[in-house]
Amino acid sequence: MSEQKFLLKEPLTLTSLFGFRDRYQRQVSDTLGVRIWARENEIYVNGAPEAVQNAVNLFHIMQDKIILRGNLTEDDVQCMLSQVSENTPQNFIGKSGYFETFNGKRFRPKTAGQAFYVQTIQKNEIVFCVGPAGTGKTYLAVAAAVSAMKSGQIKRIILVRPAVEAGESLGFLPGDLKAKIDPYLRPLFDALRDMMDPQMVRRMTEEEIIEMIPLAYMRGRTLNDAFIILDEAQNTTASQMKMFLTRLGHHSRMIISGDITQIDLPHNTTSGLVDAINRLENIPHIAVVKMSDSDVVRHDLVQKIVRAYEE
Repeated sequence: MSEQKFLLKEPLTLTSLFGFRDRYQRQVSDTLGVRIWARENEIYVNGAPEAVQNAVNLFHIMQDKIILRGNLTEDDVQCMLSQVSENTPQNFIGKSGYFETFNGKRFRPKTAGQAFYVQTIQKNEIVFCVGPAGTGKTYLAVAAAVSAMKSGQIKRIILVRPAVEAGESLGFLPGDLKAKIDPYLRPLFDALRDMMDPQMVRRMTEEEIIEMIPLAYMRGRTLNDAFIILDEAQNTTASQMKMFLTRLGHHSRMIISGDITQIDLPHNTTSGLVDAINRLENIPHIAVVKMSDSDVVRHDLVQKIVRAYEE
């Protein structure tokens, strides 16, 4: 065990650093696994040496932020925590809050909402993420899956989408099964190719280490040692979502993402994503992350378009 002291600069107060009713202090303590207490302007941190050093580094960053801007928000603290938190037992997210992929690229959150998403993935077996286009819902989920595989935490990646787009079904599309499902799975495939060598993607796909399949082909399976991502989940029915969630096997995790403002289901059909969040949000180890237009990281115009359509 280790202990360090952090000296608060005047005229800052403990309340400005620890937050109302010490909520920021509890965030730091719970995330890093350290004990924190204060005497006047002296802050003491006790715990594992690396965790203690991370906490002290974080307090320096928080203090500088307050001096520069005058205050902190809970989102600020979440984002900072993602940059300095030590490895969790899952051990597939780097010490600086990034996902490291097979091609050596590192993907880290760019907004407070994304930072919270990353932390939530670390801590839960099932994560629902809802938000507008361009917020990184799918991209970060794929990065987490690839990073988990690289670190040996899982053996397979299963990428899933419902075959519902603007009222069309698979039967209306030309070609064999691969040709039919490619348009639906292309966004997942594009994300995957950013993080792995194309030849590796091809080999792992052929060996079924990576599977990209429509939701209908999930029935009857139990998926162990896998990272399972369901994209465009707003276009599932309640029965489809139940079927998907009950595929979860041992040592596996799921991320379910979607945009509930873009539901293409028939009129008066309840979205399985909306239904599942309402039913499951308060169950331990199941978490819900809600992104906003402030988390859009595509072209600047995308954020403006999202806001225009929300007005």
